[in-house]
Amino acid sequence: MSISRRRFLQNISIGAFSIGAGIPLSMCKSADADILTILHTNDLHGQIDPFPKDHPKYPNSGGFARIAKKVGEIRKLRSNVLLLDAGDIFQGSPYFNFFKGELEIKLMNEMGYDASTFGNHEFDNGINELAKQVRRASFPFINCNYDLTGTPLKDLHKEYIILNRGGKKIGITGVGIKLYGLVDPENMKNLKYNDPVSNADRVAGHLKNEEGCDLVICLSHLGYKYSFDKVSDQVMAANTKNIDLIIGGHTHTFMKQPDIIRNKDGKQVIVHQAGWGGLRLGVLQLKLTKGQEPQLV
Repeated sequence: MSISRRRFLQNISIGAFSIGAGIPLSMCKSADADILTILHTNDLHGQIDPFPKDHPKYPNSGGFARIAKKVGEIRKLRSNVLLLDAGDIFQGSPYFNFFKGELEIKLMNEMGYDASTFGNHEFDNGINELAKQVRRASFPFINCNYDLTGTPLKDLHKEYIILNRGGKKIGITGVGIKLYGLVDPENMKNLKYNDPVSNADRVAGHLKNEEGCDLVICLSHLGYKYSFDKVSDQVMAANTKNIDLIIGGHTHTFMKQPDIIRNKDGKQVIVHQAGWGGLRLGVLQLKLTKGQEPQLV
């Protein structure tokens, strides 16, 4: 696996760039039918506005409007684009306290998100309130390891979706973190947590082998990695067979470049995460060639 472009414009890292910075040089070329551009966010935490000018770490940075501007610019340059989110859309600003997630969902609808998964903070106002917000979404919420039977979310989520970009079939599934200890039990009543690794592997196998998907993506709210024994994106990548790309969240990890991990069959799994608060927009360009592993370009 090789990364063909290692030099970006000012303040841009491989795989993600600061909101407010320029567009990667590799974007500035005509569309290629075999190139898929994946834009992704995670842990937005209701950061509608930029951080204030006097913020000690992120002055005048981040926010939904700047993400929307960059997404629009890239869509003008590339023809095959996905916009995905890895959870924790909610919680972190007065907007969520007042509107209970309605504003975040409305803005994501307008930005044209293709899919998201559930983060733990989606349950902060309870599963009934979450169901109200999911009904407002024009994009699907995807999760394959939460058993939502007997909850208001039962028919409001999908185990996977299949999208078409440039004649290629893109399968997308999602997994969530164990909520016990993170969410009030009353706020996740009747939700049953199942192993994310085995369930992601099950769904990815179906997408790759039965649906014939050219690329399988997992939206993960497990966390990138841990120093103790806990399931993470790294663990999932190494212990599955048919996932090509993991877009992660939960640990607020700013990655300078995508991680490449070998799965159970020795094939590459690309793992990436884009920080939090809309401070970074994840950007991955993959060349999809039949019979070959996806290549970062």
